[in-house]
Amino acid sequence: MQKAKRAPGKRIKILIVDDHPLVRQGIENFINQHKDLLTCGQAEDEEEALRLVDQKTPDVVVVDLSLKNSSGYSLIKKLAEIYPSLPILVLSMHEESLHAERSLKLGARGYVMKTDNPARLIEGLRCVSRGKIYLSDEINEQLLLKAVDGKSASTSIADVLTARELEVFELVGRGKKSHDIAAHLGISRKTVDVHRQNIKTKLKLRNSAELIKKAVEYAGLAQWPGS
Repeated sequence: MQKAKRAPGKRIKILIVDDHPLVRQGIENFINQHKDLLTCGQAEDEEEALRLVDQKTPDVVVVDLSLKNSSGYSLIKKLAEIYPSLPILVLSMHEESLHAERSLKLGARGYVMKTDNPARLIEGLRCVSRGKIYLSDEINEQLLLKAVDGKSASTSIADVLTARELEVFELVGRGKKSHDIAAHLGISRKTVDVHRQNIKTKLKLRNSAELIKKAVEYAGLAQWPGS
């Protein structure tokens, strides 16, 4: 299904998909302060997002990777399949270095972290609405290096690990213990330990100390949060 082209001079219509109502409202208020942008709806999960895209015909969809009842990855993939010309901009708390490449492979056109300067969200919306890719300079460089020689360690991990393993890997890099990760992701401690073992095997890490060191380095964190 192709999306109709936006008329010249018309405001860019944006649908916000995030599982936190206060976050959605804050994003909407900020976006609507800009004369060329206009929000057309909010959704908290995949089902509602798909329904609103069909009803509201947005020019851009802003998607968080953590949604109610599902992953944002699933929504990105479905939107890209149904509306291949619809730009998707990821806005997430998850590290860009861990999730940007996978998001783009599934169909997103850009990635902005919630900890970034708010101006990057506006810049990203305008950029993807014009059919361009929007990433940080660092991630752009990493992807270019990988395209040239296929040896970029910081992006190859996204190819090796599953989406859930990446989530666990990121939380390990943030200093979280297995029981904290289990509570955060809504899974059992045993499942977390299985994911940790799979990560060590796939990344050829000998023990938990090497796993933690690699996760911290990959997430770009110099110290534990709060230390």
